[in-house]
Amino acid sequence: MQAIVVVDAHWGIGKKNDLLFRLPADMKHFRETTAGKVVVMGSNTLASFPEGKPLKNRTNIVLFPDGAPRDDCLIVRSVQALLAEVKKYPAEDVFVIGGAMLYKTLLPYCSGAIVTKAAADGGAEVFFENLDRLSNWHCREESEPQETNGIEIRFCRYTNDAPLPY
Repeated sequence: MQAIVVVDAHWGIGKKNDLLFRLPADMKHFRETTAGKVVVMGSNTLASFPEGKPLKNRTNIVLFPDGAPRDDCLIVRSVQALLAEVKKYPAEDVFVIGGAMLYKTLLPYCSGAIVTKAAADGGAEVFFENLDRLSNWHCREESEPQETNGIEIRFCRYTNDAPLPY
């Protein structure tokens, strides 16, 4: 399992249950990376999507303790149930996509993270763990900078040397 996230210059990820920036190059990267795969999210992330509908062409697993079952995605009620569900899939096909609380909860179980770093301050209210400050996380790959919608971004791949088993 790995996380996939966009962070601003302060590792901020969102405000008012929305993204900080509109970054077409990152959205393309996200679609290409997660298409046909499993995406794991919290209920607020699902609610932030247009009409609260899950992402197309992916298996959507949503941690939603009080949520009613749905036909368009799999609702799990606890972290334990979520981890049991993701075990059914190849680890490299599972992506944690938010929100902040789910990232914080599942990051120790992730073997890696795909981080799009935006060289801007998005005025975030919620933040992702600064992987550069964690001893077991290492940036293994960083793309050349590119500009998208007026913001410079870099795609970075981190690995976790000591992920927890699930």
